[in-house]
Amino acid sequence: QVQLVESGGGLVQAGDSLRLSCAASGLTFSTYAMGWFRQAPGKEREFVAAISWNGGSTYYADSVKGRFTISRDNAKNMVYLPMNSLKPEDTAVYYCAANGGWSWAESQYNYWGQGTQVTVSP
Repeated sequence: QVQLVESGGGLVQAGDSLRLSCAASGLTFSTYAMGWFRQAPGKEREFVAAISWNGGSTYYADSVKGRFTISRDNAKNMVYLPMNSLKPEDTAVYYCAANGGWSWAESQYNYWGQGTQVTVSP
């Protein structure tokens, strides 16, 4: 059974940093692109960042470009999202997801974690 487990969320102040982690199991991790999505209260879930199966390609939402960096460690079945210069509008539940192809469209992601809460106070 595929499991994606996010960690690293928390409550921080604007301008602080956090690093999210996602541990994957039950799939051939190195063959999947991985993505991070987020859902703020009262809003639809949105794309944040994606990384290709070998880490050779990355893609970011404009809202996080230059502040967030997605990376992966295929030896450890882990994907990371260091987040710098956090803003109150980054407050959301952050989800890790796995995609058998290469896309940043939510519908293309096959597997999802349960999410981790990130709250950024002004």
